[in-house]
Amino acid sequence: MNICVFLSAADLDARYTRPAREFAELLGKGGHTLVWGGSDAGLMKVVADGVQEAGGRLLGVSVEFLAAKARPDADEMVVARDLAERKALLLEKADAVVIMVGGTGTLDEATDILELKKHGHTTKPVVLLNTAGFYDGLKEQFRRMEDEGFLPVPLTDLVFFAEEPVGALAYLEESLGKQ
Repeated sequence: MNICVFLSAADLDARYTRPAREFAELLGKGGHTLVWGGSDAGLMKVVADGVQEAGGRLLGVSVEFLAAKARPDADEMVVARDLAERKALLLEKADAVVIMVGGTGTLDEATDILELKKHGHTTKPVVLLNTAGFYDGLKEQFRRMEDEGFLPVPLTDLVFFAEEPVGALAYLEESLGKQ
C-alpha cells in the first residue's frame, strides 16, 4: 500500500528518530511505498533511508521552493507549485496516512486530512504516531473537542492513536486488508 507520512524535516533527537526508523523498516519490509514530502533532510531523510534500505519504494512530493532539498534517488518525485497542491497530491497518491512528530507544517497536514474525514471526503485510515508522548496534548484537545460536541463523528472514526510503530502499521494493514 502507499502510506503517506507527514513528519518533520528537522534534525531531531534519537527518541524521535529511533521509532521513525523502526516504522520505516517495517514499511519497507512489508513491501509498501512511502509517500512523503520528498525532503532528503532530517526526520524525512531518516524515514526515507529506512524504507529504501528495507526494500520499499519512495514516492516524493516536493514543492518548488524546496525542490533543492528533494531526495535525488527517490523512485518517483513530483514537484508541486505550492503547499496546497503538495498536500492534495500527497493525499491523492496515498492509501493511508501516518502523522509523525513535526512542527506547524505537519500539524497543518494532519488537521487537513482529519477535516476531510470529518466531512466524509475521504475514508483513508489515519494514524497519529504519538512517539515519546509528543502528541499527548493534541490527543487531549481532540478528546475535549469530541466531549464538548465539536466533532460530528466519533474521534475513533477520524484517527487511530498509536504509541508504537508496530501498532501503527498493524492498524493500517488491518484497515486496508494488508494490500
